[in-house]
Amino acid sequence: MNADFHLGPFPSAAGYDEAVAADAADPLGSFRDRFVDDDPSTIYLDGNSLGRLSHAAADAVATAVGHEWGSRLIRSWNERWWSLAGEVGACIAPLVGAAADEVIVADSTTVNLHKLAAAAMAHRAGRTRIVTDDLNFPSDVHVLRSVANGAGAQLHVVRSDGVHGPVDEIVDALDEDVALLSLSATVFKSGYTYDIERLTDAAHAVGALVLWDLSHAVGAVTVDLATANADLAVGCTYKFLNGGPGSPAFLYVRRDLQDQLRNPIAGWWGDAEPFEFGLAHEPAPGIVRFQTGTAPVLSLVGAEAGIGLVAEAGMAAIAAKGRALVAQVETLADARLAPLGVRWVSPRDADRRGAHAALAHDDAWQICQALIDIGRVIPDFRAPDNIRLGLSPLTTSHLDAHTAVERLARVIENGLAADYPADRAAVT
Repeated sequence: MNADFHLGPFPSAAGYDEAVAADAADPLGSFRDRFVDDDPSTIYLDGNSLGRLSHAAADAVATAVGHEWGSRLIRSWNERWWSLAGEVGACIAPLVGAAADEVIVADSTTVNLHKLAAAAMAHRAGRTRIVTDDLNFPSDVHVLRSVANGAGAQLHVVRSDGVHGPVDEIVDALDEDVALLSLSATVFKSGYTYDIERLTDAAHAVGALVLWDLSHAVGAVTVDLATANADLAVGCTYKFLNGGPGSPAFLYVRRDLQDQLRNPIAGWWGDAEPFEFGLAHEPAPGIVRFQTGTAPVLSLVGAEAGIGLVAEAGMAAIAAKGRALVAQVETLADARLAPLGVRWVSPRDADRRGAHAALAHDDAWQICQALIDIGRVIPDFRAPDNIRLGLSPLTTSHLDAHTAVERLARVIENGLAADYPADRAAVT
């Protein structure tokens, strides 16, 4: 720790009184105590990459290990484990505006995206294009290109300004050759958030299906798949849902499409009679057919507890606080950080952004290292020059946000990033 660096809080800094007042009125304030925080001097602003561990999750995993695995052993499959993926999916469903039988937990986001994209291409056989944009998560683009190649189709990547979704250009790219439109509902760098209903309607107008990645949206912003008449969606559980590192993902298939689509990665957990052990695969009815392999039970148990806290808090309150936190950071960044060469690169329209704020600086990677080591604020870095502040509504206070911005300003003002290497770590 630099001896001259103060961790605050900073009562004399602009916005301090407003932050304290906002926390006093925060209906979600008590949720902070339900998460593990063994270093109160450090402000964690990376919940958009990995959410905090909840006490409930720690207890649930301990029970699953000690009692369900340790004592009950194989009997736990019939007592709890076998139906857990569907039960957790049903808990996620209202968070995204879906019915309980339209969501299930399975595999990873990438695998689920591949399954649903390939199923959609088969369902729209004869069409020759998939459309996405350059704001999409790179792994999603890799999957979509692979699926397109396998189907003898082309992937059309619509270009953006790097911040805002190219909505008009996407609509212009849609025609009767398009089988699938696939986008991130909230994009991972800038936080731009699409109007799901508008683009779903545009795709349906030309007969295409739509597949949404909700990874940076679920648990942060309001999503209503039913109102949008969305076809397909995937999402992870380890970001704003606080499910734990590598916790299994979820997928959504609108009820009327479930028995029309075939899971291209067939496996025994998606079979109608898995314990008949037949060599011919018969897909299970409904959402269950989109499972593939055995569920990772311990991760699923931890995810269930984190998701339960989000469900308890309610998405209306969570989304409202997320908007307030990002607006607070925007105001502070304009006043405090812009004079120091920091650029605001999230959308300015509060209705078109998620719950993370994107800042840019030419020395962003070195600043991130100094901010973590000296400033005791944990953000993340996204190449080439983004510092992302994940403002997870259940675990971030308004005073956290205020203090973090002030610490960031002081790291830059005092040149504390100068001695940090430009070479990046494996995980940024």
